[in-house]
Amino acid sequence: MGYPGSHQNLDRDGYRKNVGIIVCNGSGQVLWARRSRHDGWQFPQGGIEPRESAKQAAFRELYEEIGLASRDVRLLGNTENWLRYDVPYASRSRNYLRSRPFRGQKQRWFLFQLISKESRVRLDLSDNPEFDHWQWVDYWRPLEQIVEFKRHVYKRALTELEPLVSRQFL
Repeated sequence: MGYPGSHQNLDRDGYRKNVGIIVCNGSGQVLWARRSRHDGWQFPQGGIEPRESAKQAAFRELYEEIGLASRDVRLLGNTENWLRYDVPYASRSRNYLRSRPFRGQKQRWFLFQLISKESRVRLDLSDNPEFDHWQWVDYWRPLEQIVEFKRHVYKRALTELEPLVSRQFL
């Protein structure tokens, strides 16, 4: 299976617009999710649809992937700039390669605080769930577990957003 998403949403450099989502709890831990049918863990993320803002995409993906509606969270902030990563060539979709030169994702990251009960987290809202398990982990733990090609983006997002978590919880 190739990398998902619409090739029509690529910028001129071959990056697909995408949002990354970090949800923290009242202890400053973050929601870490295991991808369905894979052994990898990651933060929720997803593509930005045409005529959709990054913020709108973040709220849509938040609901589609982990079942949280806007009333369940408080938006604490987002990264100022787009953060890019290249997808390894072997993981790129053949459809991308035929239509346009796909390189990877460019992401705007959003930090949310869960303000509802954690029982509101639902992974089973779609016919093809993105995740099959989730847990709360220490803020920096994802850097130890994320695949290598995404690590620099995770580090930049977590570093930029950490002051917002610190102000809220630490």
